[in-house]
Amino acid sequence: MIHVREIDHLVLRIVDVAAMLHFYCDVLGCPVELQDDSIGLIQLRAGQGLIDLVPVTGKLGREGGGAPDPRARNLDHFCLRIEPFDEADIRRHLAAFGIEAGDTQSRNGAEGEGPSIYVEDPEGNIVELKGPPTA
Repeated sequence: MIHVREIDHLVLRIVDVAAMLHFYCDVLGCPVELQDDSIGLIQLRAGQGLIDLVPVTGKLGREGGGAPDPRARNLDHFCLRIEPFDEADIRRHLAAFGIEAGDTQSRNGAEGEGPSIYVEDPEGNIVELKGPPTA
């Protein structure tokens, strides 16, 4: 039997490398862990997992079809567990970068029901920022 512990990584096909690096590195604090320009791959550390950015103009990107488009997304959303989850601090931080945050709602996640906020990255991918489960 296979036991899934956590999300290991996800891959986003991207168009604007600079905007995406700014959002994931500067706004969300995910450092670049590996960059391989020969194949067109930028790996970002997101806690214990990775977010892979694959520019559509690179070797890997050309193999995956067309560019992402707001009308034909290749991903609905993904969730990043945030610790600590201080809603006011999160909102201030996002606002400082000009990022519009959705309403805080209680949503189910890997650890149970708890607060979360949806934001969009520069290419329209939905990113859920998830807090701990409520008691």
